[in-house]
Amino acid sequence: MNSFIEWLNKHLVPVAAKIGAVRWLVALRDAFIAMMPAMMAGSIATVLNALVRDIPTKFGWMGFVNSMQWLIGINAMVWTGTLAILGLIFSFTFGYQLAIQYKVEPVTGGIVTLGTFIMSLPQSFTGTLTKSLSAGATKILTDSGMAVAGKKVTAWGYFNFNTYFGSYGFFTVMILGAIASTCYIFLMKKHITIKMPDSVPPAVANAFTGVIPAAAAFYVVGIINWLVSNFGQTTVIEWIAKVIQEPLLSMSQGYGAVLLMTLLVQVFWFFGIHGSNVLAPILDGIWLTAQLANVNAFQAHKALPYLWTRNCFDLYAWIGGAGSTLLLLIAILMFSKRDDQRSVAKLAIGPGFFNINEPVMFGLPIVLDPIYFIPFILAPVVTVSIAYGAISAGLVSPITNNIVWSMPPIMNALVATMDWRSVVLQVVNGLIAFAIYIPFVKAANKIKPDSIGA
Repeated sequence: MNSFIEWLNKHLVPVAAKIGAVRWLVALRDAFIAMMPAMMAGSIATVLNALVRDIPTKFGWMGFVNSMQWLIGINAMVWTGTLAILGLIFSFTFGYQLAIQYKVEPVTGGIVTLGTFIMSLPQSFTGTLTKSLSAGATKILTDSGMAVAGKKVTAWGYFNFNTYFGSYGFFTVMILGAIASTCYIFLMKKHITIKMPDSVPPAVANAFTGVIPAAAAFYVVGIINWLVSNFGQTTVIEWIAKVIQEPLLSMSQGYGAVLLMTLLVQVFWFFGIHGSNVLAPILDGIWLTAQLANVNAFQAHKALPYLWTRNCFDLYAWIGGAGSTLLLLIAILMFSKRDDQRSVAKLAIGPGFFNINEPVMFGLPIVLDPIYFIPFILAPVVTVSIAYGAISAGLVSPITNNIVWSMPPIMNALVATMDWRSVVLQVVNGLIAFAIYIPFVKAANKIKPDSIGA
């Protein structure tokens, strides 16, 4: 066991450390974190609508639903300004965070990636009418900026809000935004800028400093969009979604991908590296994209496109934090005879109910403790396998509501899925993780605290 841990420490930990130090990945992680206020506000709106509209409708309580239309309408507006446009919000936060990492003017960096995202969207609409319109109806359309020729209607400046402004645009922002930001940051670092006199206010000077780098970035991406739309007969966002985003999301739904991500997070954590943070660009870039697609589909009363999403890890594999350490703490309080571990468990169990497990990871510690290596890896592997099988078999509903990671167990499962069976699955997984930890807690009773790692 010790030789295996040493091998991991030698070969895997340096890789994780390098990943965690890549500024582009740090910016990507921080860009997702920066969207948290919008995600949480949108999550509250979707949960409230589930409670006052979706669940009562299933039971036929239409009188109650009708009386709550005012709240349903407000929640819809909040959703429109948050979860429905996360792609648009992300297009700014990504560029902003990249600029911070490279120590250049961040607001202009955010504007650059925001503009490049808008460039990538289809900007025209073409439709065919089923019958000819009257002169009055035709005038209404032409007055609104549309062109009507027989039964054909075209318009410029039309953005498909429901399709492109949500998580559908994440990968486009990551790719086009990266190209634009590279150009902007490179020119800023080379000082190819407009230098204003010292007497000019800083806000004005900063804006002028970014004029040349930002203009160059916009034109680089503009040329890419023009080439794709004219020679590829499509738009950049549609091309990226088809060639890159959809295949990656499809791969993420496989058991192998889910299991691999669970294992990597656990292994990184064992060596004291925050696995969820290091792998956040993948967890959020892929599985959060899938989750937000589910949330928006649920709000639109459409079929859910994905089975396994970001919060599935939190609900079923990481109960109380990575490794389901909440169950370890309970096992220690029930079976441990070691005063040192019991003291840590008493202090850590409160935060553990809110999925904060740093106190147990570094206080027990689990980090680099060979006693708990096996259950710390095994418990999530078993529970994530059970959960994946249950969801794939249709025994438990996929996630339909975005939830905050710190929501306590039981409550998080019910709110995320609005399905009582998810609570049963979480309890079953918790009992299994608890049972896996018990033998190792008892084994730890036979080891003196100062002999561990000797």
